Amino acid sequence: MKYTKLPNTNIKVSKICLGTMTWGEQNNETDGHEQLDYALEKGINFIDTAEMYAVPASPKTQGKTEEIIGTWFAKNNNRDQVILASKISGPSRGFTHIREQLDFSKASLEDALHKSLQRLQTDYLDLYQLHWPERNVNIFGVRDFNYNPSEQWEDNFNEVLETLENFVKEGKVRIIGLSNETPYGLMRYMEEHRKGAMKMITLQNSYNLLQRRDEIAVTEILQRENIGYLPYSPLAFGVLTGKYLNNNQPENARVTLFPNYSRYNSEQSLKATALYNEIAKKHGISLTQMSLAFVNQQEFVTSNIIGATAMKQLSENIDSINLTLSEEIISEINEVHSMMPNPAG
Repeated sequence: MKYTKLPNTNIKVSKICLGTMTWGEQNNETDGHEQLDYALEKGINFIDTAEMYAVPASPKTQGKTEEIIGTWFAKNNNRDQVILASKISGPSRGFTHIREQLDFSKASLEDALHKSLQRLQTDYLDLYQLHWPERNVNIFGVRDFNYNPSEQWEDNFNEVLETLENFVKEGKVRIIGLSNETPYGLMRYMEEHRKGAMKMITLQNSYNLLQRRDEIAVTEILQRENIGYLPYSPLAFGVLTGKYLNNNQPENARVTLFPNYSRYNSEQSLKATALYNEIAKKHGISLTQMSLAFVNQQEFVTSNIIGATAMKQLSENIDSINLTLSEEIISEINEVHSMMPNPAG
């Protein structure tokens, strides 16, 4: 395994982070514990979860993922071996089973953090993140921003940071970060930091061969402001394994089970995937490992969040850390990207 440090900290994390959102839905507690044991054995020390998991979100499974991680800690007494990250949900009309008031008010943040710590059976989080903004933004496969002049949101960046900083002072959180955030939001938090507020240390956004939108503006901010990047969905919901090519619908695969998760399944995305698959075959590597290695070796990437429902998948995903793509492969990837940039949004 390779390691790096979260920016502006002494917190060492593996370059591969274990994502957990299927635990409690597609995976049970035994599966989750097996994945955790294997990941730790392979040198992974970074785990990412969220209060809304398992996915897809529902009242029946909300919080189950954190509970599975919590029972693993209780069983092994190994909380000190892991860098643990979780998130508070932002506003969503369908998620009122989590909390009646879905916002980043002091009351909501305190409620969310307290419940996450309880489920995880720990008294602190290494990284606490805002899962998505309160304001209207173009995320989750939405390409263009549409301003809504009647939007009720008011600028509260400083107030949010003040509450999060209190968590740090209380020892409940070590550092703070963002998820599904835009260049505007990232720089507004930096503006507050320059005025004396605590700094957002990391950003967790979707990033993969079909969704490189953050390279347009976000990555400049990351590198100039020294903010860590934690890409999620590096395999685009499994599309970049190639298993959905030729109209295949593998049994028990995520997009087969949950067709509404179609962000990466457009005609253009599948065409681009087929071209990337040809590059991988030409060079004698799997599309899965090529897709993950591409993310792993980006200079702005701090740790790549991988996930799997089967142990065979997990093993292949983790082993991608040992693959370095040649300049020739990167050039061929970029040729496809130039022809079909960001087909998934």
